[in-house]
Amino acid sequence: MDRELWKTIKEEIDLRIDAEPSLGPFLHSLISSQADLLAAVASILSSKLHSDALSATDIKKFILEVYTDCEHIESALEQDLIFFKANDPACDYLSTPLLFYKGFLGLATHRAANCLWNNDRHTMALFFQNRASEVFGIDIHPAATIAGGVMLDHATGIVIGQTCNIETEVSIFQGVTLGGTGNESGKRHPDVKQGATIYASSTVLGNIEIGEGSTIAAGSLVLKSVKPGLTVAGIPAKDVTNSN
Repeated sequence: MDRELWKTIKEEIDLRIDAEPSLGPFLHSLISSQADLLAAVASILSSKLHSDALSATDIKKFILEVYTDCEHIESALEQDLIFFKANDPACDYLSTPLLFYKGFLGLATHRAANCLWNNDRHTMALFFQNRASEVFGIDIHPAATIAGGVMLDHATGIVIGQTCNIETEVSIFQGVTLGGTGNESGKRHPDVKQGATIYASSTVLGNIEIGEGSTIAAGSLVLKSVKPGLTVAGIPAKDVTNSN
């Protein structure tokens, strides 16, 4: 656990309470009163994901247990927050994604669902996928593998398929689909390598690779692998790296 990160978040929350006292009980309940980051994330998710099927109390207890069972999740969540703050110009505080960003919260839900999926608890994993889709507008198959330190910016309309693998320091914007062509079985979704950026409303289909440090321009249709460091754009996407 990164104790300094948690300390910084709690200090930010104190400042938020000073600025908006009417939100004090809300902020204290969800964050200040929690033991650590995992408990705070579980508390926030439970306040949003509860339904007739599972109460907020049940969801908080359940998610916290899952987070604890899969030890890598805590580090991944910490990396997500740090990457958001470093790469989103609108994000001035570590506590902002934690409280307000659908991309972070949807990804935090996926991390629990992925742990459940990998432990053969497929029904509960799909339940959380479905609730995240309904609440956050983001649809990530529980089997998709996503490293820590990923930013799903704005998040609305993002779809990530079952056999996707996404490495660290990747930024994905609203309306992006990482899907299959419908003509494949087995490994049928893209791999996105470290440092790649996929801008809004792009569609990336099939068992292809988006290379390290590459960029997919907004609104592109990508059907072939993209080499590291390249920028592609268009329908279908073509290399525009050296275009003026």
